[in-house]
Amino acid sequence: ENLSTLTNKYGEEGDQLMFKILKRGEKLAKELEEGKIKNENELTDLALRYDLTVPLARVVANYKNDLPKFFKRYQIQPVWRADRPARGRYREFYQCDVDAIGSNSMIVEAELCSAVSEILERLGFEDFEIKLNHRQILQSILDKKIRPEKQKEVITIIDKLDKIKVEGVLSNLIEIGVSEESAKSLAYLFTKLEELYKEAQEGYLSRKEKLEHWNSALVELVTKKVESHDQGKVGLQQIRQIREYAFKHSVTDRIRFDVSLARGLSYYTGAIFEVVLTNGDFSGSIAGGGRYDGLIGMFGKEEIPAVGFSLGLERILLIMEERGMFPDDLTTNAADVLVTVWNEESAGESLKLANELRQKDLRVMVYPQADKLGKQFKYADQIDVEYVCVLGESELAENTVQVKNMKTGEQENVGRDKLSKEHFSS
Repeated sequence: ENLSTLTNKYGEEGDQLMFKILKRGEKLAKELEEGKIKNENELTDLALRYDLTVPLARVVANYKNDLPKFFKRYQIQPVWRADRPARGRYREFYQCDVDAIGSNSMIVEAELCSAVSEILERLGFEDFEIKLNHRQILQSILDKKIRPEKQKEVITIIDKLDKIKVEGVLSNLIEIGVSEESAKSLAYLFTKLEELYKEAQEGYLSRKEKLEHWNSALVELVTKKVESHDQGKVGLQQIRQIREYAFKHSVTDRIRFDVSLARGLSYYTGAIFEVVLTNGDFSGSIAGGGRYDGLIGMFGKEEIPAVGFSLGLERILLIMEERGMFPDDLTTNAADVLVTVWNEESAGESLKLANELRQKDLRVMVYPQADKLGKQFKYADQIDVEYVCVLGESELAENTVQVKNMKTGEQENVGRDKLSKEHFSS
């Protein structure tokens, strides 16, 4: 992406974690020769994409007249961050994004929570919660304590609460110039939240009842804090709507209202989400997102509402592997069928047969050279291909194919014109 497209969208920390690309070839040489480049920033003009959301916003702004009013899309592609690698944290990783463009309704947030919940449940996760907050609620709390010019930095620090704990947040706030009184007031709020959550987890209540107890207590606490702040009241009302709609999707036993959730990216404007595991074997989030109503307007004249969720593929795979969540009979074979090659003269017929089988929606591999049949069978077994199609001298002469099931050892001669997908199903 153009560097100008990505900068000033993620906050100061995000800008620092971008992989920037040097100007290239004659362009770089010319500007160096003419003395146009005076500092490090002028050496670069492109960057590797930091996420999939900002590029989506650019595309929607450019093609809004060609897209329907309400536009949904999913995208699974790599992104890059110049971060320090650690368990579940990589410099190149895949994001799985689902976004809905064009609607201000909280119906969209509820649908996205339902989609993410269903994905994780189908993968076998049971111990996850969707933490939910609203930027305007957070804003209303900060407006009472923090000067406007400091609020972006403060949000970035609060976003690290899970890693650095309340004590770390307190010291970092004081370090950036927040008054000790304001820093302690915020720290007290987060300590109070921890106490409320621990209290809600006690007893023999079901998971849903515990979350309801927590959410009700937190709504009561936040209502008092935002009662004199119009934006905060709007944020709280939208949180209630999301939870009400989510109830219809049967995901209320997953949603946990958490006023300490910040999401450090600066483009979020409304509801924000983060998916965390509750049994303690992974401390970070495995998915996150939120509403970003102002982002698309940065690339065009029109403000277009939008909300999205992103799942971290590598983190999910890492946890599934560590927990042994992959099924024992997981299919990893490269193809359904291996076609043998009898000799160089008949190789063309093997390629022709492979093409015929592919037309029948089968995944087909051709053995890449003439070889002894035993070696070709052994290779099929090695790569876990269940069926082998043998084209030997007699088969070529009779226009038949010998189909061998590698699991059972059964063999069947079939006329090539009668060969169908059913011959390759156990």
